[in-house]
Amino acid sequence: MGGGGGGAAAPPAEEKPKFREHVHNIEGLPIHREKGDAIVKSVRVVGNRAVGIHKITSKLQTRKSRFYDYEVVLGDVRRLNDMGSFDHVTFKIDEQTDGVDVTYIVHERPMITRVVYHGNRAMGEREVSGRCGISKGDPLSEFSIESARRRLVDYYQSEGFNQVSITTVIGIEGDPGAVVYRINEGPKERIASIHIHGSTIVSEARLKKIINSRGPMAGILTYIGNAVDMRKIDQDVDVLATYYHNLGFLTATVGRQIEYDDSGKWLTVNFVVNEGPRFKVNDVQIIGNQYITEQSLRQRMNLKPGDMFDGTLMRRDIGELVYGYGELGYIYADVEPKTVMRDESNVVDLVYEITEGDRWKVGEILVNIEGEPDLMKETTMLNLVDLREGDWIDRRTLELNRRRLERSQLLEVNPQIADPPDIKVVPRGERFDDF
Repeated sequence: MGGGGGGAAAPPAEEKPKFREHVHNIEGLPIHREKGDAIVKSVRVVGNRAVGIHKITSKLQTRKSRFYDYEVVLGDVRRLNDMGSFDHVTFKIDEQTDGVDVTYIVHERPMITRVVYHGNRAMGEREVSGRCGISKGDPLSEFSIESARRRLVDYYQSEGFNQVSITTVIGIEGDPGAVVYRINEGPKERIASIHIHGSTIVSEARLKKIINSRGPMAGILTYIGNAVDMRKIDQDVDVLATYYHNLGFLTATVGRQIEYDDSGKWLTVNFVVNEGPRFKVNDVQIIGNQYITEQSLRQRMNLKPGDMFDGTLMRRDIGELVYGYGELGYIYADVEPKTVMRDESNVVDLVYEITEGDRWKVGEILVNIEGEPDLMKETTMLNLVDLREGDWIDRRTLELNRRRLERSQLLEVNPQIADPPDIKVVPRGERFDDF
């Protein structure tokens, strides 16, 4: 922010770039200073059949009447290869007395002429083609065709078709560019019921609420929301284990069993919990703190020796330690927790390893608004920021100011239209940060 002041010297006039430095900025090509002695007489592309010449030349920086530069030609070859439409690209240079002829030789990959799906009865053509991700006109690549097949399998399995089988055929009689996906969907599997065994401290009803898999609902809702997703069931095993670990059952394990009915369409999911012992906190250690006393840090903590271990309380204590440092300008302080099981029965030590980092002050507050300058909007935004130049940066205040700007409706918040308003800390030197 610059204040008005009489007698300030006017800024020097902006120096215009030389004409040669910008005259060749054609079709969005990057601006660069030309070098070389020979002039490019002509630029030719040979070997292309399906890929249009305009699409190819838009990637070239070597142009007729420009200076010839061998490095630029190599860059053109790399850009053409990056298009993914060619197996390989080479070039030929023909030096004449009055200039250089440059020829790019491209070898096109075979192209997909059509994509055919057979056997998709439960899924419509639009659904499978959208998930497949390849279409007519794409390069005929075995890798991309196999990747598309795997995406289709993943999609079917997420919808409950866990016995799906998909094979591919490349080329049919009279059409070598055709790609055919032969789909054997199998039955759509649904969850008939979910049971959780082995839990003594938490009710089954409570545990069912924290997992993502769902059984059937009553009445007409029997077929809604209960398609079998094996990946989701496997994730639920981890969810249950983590839940028990947070309650202090640090050695708890969870498994799962699947039972099908005679039709093969309905299954029962059984989660088996082995709780193990519940651990108590034996000792809480804080290491790595140099500038903040251990006593002031402990005053912010709720989990103490003698308490049952609680992962939720531990994460809350970590947040309090981080914010405690952040209030004093240590905005990059980090706290890493470690649990150390003791030889004694069912006790654990907690070790909080602190990396304090540097202490930062506000050096300068800058407002950056894209588009037309708006002094009133800039002033309003500055008034919404509590921090002032010379203050120690407060991490909690920083986040409150971020949320305040988002709620102010001064700027566009739709990410599809523009980047949402934000406060960014930009290090400058070793003494302060900018906002």
